[in-house]
Amino acid sequence: MTISGPLGEGPAADDPTAGPEFRIERLHHVQLAIPPGGEDVARRFYADLLGLAELPKPAELAARGGCWFGAGAVEIHLGVEPGFRSAAKAHPGIVVANLDALAGRLAAGGADVQWDDGFPGHRRFYTHDWHGNRLELLEPVRG
Repeated sequence: MTISGPLGEGPAADDPTAGPEFRIERLHHVQLAIPPGGEDVARRFYADLLGLAELPKPAELAARGGCWFGAGAVEIHLGVEPGFRSAAKAHPGIVVANLDALAGRLAAGGADVQWDDGFPGHRRFYTHDWHGNRLELLEPVRG
């Protein structure tokens, strides 16, 4: 998709935002909040249970706290937020292979697994990290 003006309709002749066209290529990461000091709890969920690798943060960002995790093209950044409140509705949707195996791993580790059949063409469930942030895990239905 190429965007060249407000709402993608192209710039007007007197549009101050007119200029070279750009294109959005991909999502780099999703950021969720955690409470101050919540990194070790986050590691137990995202690395130990979900199986994501912890990614190094640049020194200037590491000083702010938080931690980053990833697998393949997926990155989840967890940032420290004073006055933290978990994301009860907003969530990343993460496509996985072998959804049933992941659901079993999460349930065995004590995480909630809430199946939802409301997304045509996909099987999915919701879970929450140990800080209460909602995650959607889904897999396209094949065949």
